[in-house]
Amino acid sequence: MALSGHYIGVEDVKIYDPSEQTLAQNIKAFKYHPPHGDQAKRYSLIRDAAAHLADLLIHLCPGSRELSLALTNLEQSTMWANASIARNEASVE
Repeated sequence: MALSGHYIGVEDVKIYDPSEQTLAQNIKAFKYHPPHGDQAKRYSLIRDAAAHLADLLIHLCPGSRELSLALTNLEQSTMWANASIARNEASVE
């Protein structure tokens, strides 16, 4: 794909030619994936389990940078787990 028609300022810079696999992964990563089947229920189960762990952590650990990092990474883990479901299961058309 020629970028010069889509982005200002790229006419005089090096442009890489990404593989078809990279282009497909990029589309998949930024596409909306509406839930189907039991996906929404599984998203909730994962979020609920993470919320219970977060509650345990905030009651057992002192407020600290480390606790903040643990909670941030738990949130991130939850989002990636749900993204794995959304992005990698074929939808029922």
